[in-house]
Amino acid sequence: MTITRRQFVKRSISAAAMASAPVVVPHRAFGANDEIRVGVVGLGGRGRGAHILSFQKQDGVTVVAICDPDRDRLTATAKMIEKAYDHKVDQYVDMRRLFERKDIDVVSNATQNYWHGLSTIWACQAGKHVYVEKPLSHYIWEGRQMVCAARKYNRIVQCGTQRRSQTSIAKAIAWIREGHLGTIRAITAFANKPRTSCGKRETPLPIPETLDYDLWCGPAKKVPIYRNRLQYDCSFDWNTGDGESCNQGVHEMDVARWCLGETMLPRRVISIGGRFLFNDACNVPNTQIIYYDFPTAPVLYEVHNLRKAKGSKAMPTFRGERVGVIVDCEGGSVSLYRGIAWDKEGQEVRRFSGGGDHFVNFIEAVRKGDRSHLNAEVEVGHLSTAVCHTGNISYRVGRVASVERQR
Repeated sequence: MTITRRQFVKRSISAAAMASAPVVVPHRAFGANDEIRVGVVGLGGRGRGAHILSFQKQDGVTVVAICDPDRDRLTATAKMIEKAYDHKVDQYVDMRRLFERKDIDVVSNATQNYWHGLSTIWACQAGKHVYVEKPLSHYIWEGRQMVCAARKYNRIVQCGTQRRSQTSIAKAIAWIREGHLGTIRAITAFANKPRTSCGKRETPLPIPETLDYDLWCGPAKKVPIYRNRLQYDCSFDWNTGDGESCNQGVHEMDVARWCLGETMLPRRVISIGGRFLFNDACNVPNTQIIYYDFPTAPVLYEVHNLRKAKGSKAMPTFRGERVGVIVDCEGGSVSLYRGIAWDKEGQEVRRFSGGGDHFVNFIEAVRKGDRSHLNAEVEVGHLSTAVCHTGNISYRVGRVASVERQR
């Protein structure tokens, strides 16, 4: 069933009003051998790839339903699941119909960034536990509401900042905190990922007949699209996305905040940058530098989406890394992504190893009925995402932004 945008907004407001009601949904108890039934919402690369695969490979976990406003994606994903796992799944265009299912225990939320907040709150209201992709929210305020919904409805909600489940990073952070290299002086985080132009059409992009565009837009403004691609490039338009510094940066800033042990937003944020080289329809910066003034130590985050030179495939690096987090201490430095520590002379002194599975950690927490078992509980994801949002606020305001002024 297709709904009008007016109906969508009206029903969304009604759902928000219902959230204020003092309702607590009790946890369903899961035994070690009980099946956990999953509904996957959002069938882009992460949804139909990592999410479905990561749940299906776990014993006692089955994806039973999928949802996407794009019927072509629905059909293709259903065929993929039947071929790979030998079972059929129910298909939904409207996520609310999936949430109504009493036999679904978990919602795996791989929607677009601007949908994360409302869809997670709806799922919590419906009594589902939620694994939600990063960045947690499109705005700081809605991230706080996601935390409130998880608490009010007693739901287990994991943010998809999967570096929190990487054992090598946990070991390296513990080693740094033990003081082996002295006090932390500064952290440099960075993401040098190549991005191409979004294009700039003279006429609005035609919307495929297979896509329910009202449901695709959801809580975002329904406006004409002048870029060449509808789906992934929506991350690079402020209406529906948050730019590289939040889309990718939430991973690095989450690890930096974890290393520092910071549980609050930075005192000050300074951001400069711009959208260079491309005269296209996207409007987020493709080059950005953000200074986060944390009490423990400052963090500098850098985004570079442009290659080193025209015709080159090479990207800028920082100390030999394209994407990473490097901690500089009094007595040396540590690359948290590579798991290597060096002394002041640049001699390697320690290596850290070990992986981890963020989806397994989530299912373990669901079976235990214990949110403290999560490696990236919703409030952790909210704080790390909010840090990234402050960087974008500073960039868009165009001046130094104190957290108090933003509040």
